[in-house]
Amino acid sequence: MAKEARLERIGTGLAPVTDGWFVVNAREAAWIRHDTFGYRCPFEANGPVVRGTDRTPLPFDQLGIGLSVLRPGQPSTLYHAEPGNQEDFLVLSGTCTVTIEGEQRELGPWDFVHCPAGTAHAFAATGTEQCVLVTVGARTTREWVTCRRRSPRASNRRRRRAQTRTRRTATGGTTACRRSRSSSR
Repeated sequence: MAKEARLERIGTGLAPVTDGWFVVNAREAAWIRHDTFGYRCPFEANGPVVRGTDRTPLPFDQLGIGLSVLRPGQPSTLYHAEPGNQEDFLVLSGTCTVTIEGEQRELGPWDFVHCPAGTAHAFAATGTEQCVLVTVGARTTREWVTCRRRSPRASNRRRRRAQTRTRRTATGGTTACRRSRSSSR
């Protein structure tokens, strides 16, 4: 039988410091503030939550879930893909643009985005209000690749650079991604 996790105040709010089940209100949970990428509530004691403390990160093993709050014009993250992990997103409020495999879509409240493993994506808040996203991701692997959207006329020198992978997009350009390991997620 699973035991209840112990929650403690870490930085801005409560986070689990032991394994187990727990209940926490998002208003009381630990939030991460990033000048570029907005506010995040990961509901776990991941690397960014415990940074600057003597705590060891305690990320969820199988599934990451969180909230992201973005100001108008603010991106959610670098354009990236997770080769072994499915990710899903639900817009709760506000509006945003998702760039997914080089294509852009405008999103509003209750719009859902599904990204199979390896799908390059990023969000940016639009409109005049903040955008709130529910973020969910599998934890099959801890690999993360940053991607650059390239025009069809990218230089040969840049094309020759070693990349993890390069994929054609529907618009004729390419999306190039570099592999890295993430220890803070």
